[in-house]
Amino acid sequence: MRRSRRPQSLAELTPARREVGVPAQARILGLDPGSLCTGYAVVETMGVQVTYVVSGSIRTQGATFPDRLRDIFAAVAEVTEEFRPDEVAIERVFMHRNADSALKLGQARGAALSATFQVRPRVYEYAAREVKLAVVGSGAAQKEQVQMMVKRLLNIAGPIGADAADAIAIALCHAHSRRLYGMPAVVGGPR
Repeated sequence: MRRSRRPQSLAELTPARREVGVPAQARILGLDPGSLCTGYAVVETMGVQVTYVVSGSIRTQGATFPDRLRDIFAAVAEVTEEFRPDEVAIERVFMHRNADSALKLGQARGAALSATFQVRPRVYEYAAREVKLAVVGSGAAQKEQVQMMVKRLLNIAGPIGADAADAIAIALCHAHSRRLYGMPAVVGGPR
């Protein structure tokens, strides 16, 4: 009869997980979902440097709400296929007064997010106030202030729309957060 040794600690019972620090280089897709207009932005991080790649707005054309969700899904899937992000940063849904608007926003968010799953990115959520605080320095910043700051921070020339600027701000917020807090990436985890 063979006897097994009794574990000395809880650590011996748990399987070994190798954790590594935050990858120095990552491509981040920022999404600012909306049922009529969804902003997107792609930035790349290399160490402490963040580089602007592309941004834009997805304007839905559908006559019905399901048609608009289909437009969002298809356009975000196209952006995802072209730029293949490692990480997705998306704005967290909040409900202020209108529950119907929050539900529609949540569905638009779900359509946009599920369109990225083909490349298996790591997904992170940020509250709107958190994004504004990270980019402008005030959680109560106005849209114009966000537009001005993202252009200044990334040296973007020319006009950018409010939805695209919000998506850039979400991507920037994540780029700064991953660097500051050293979000761990688990080897063998989702990718």
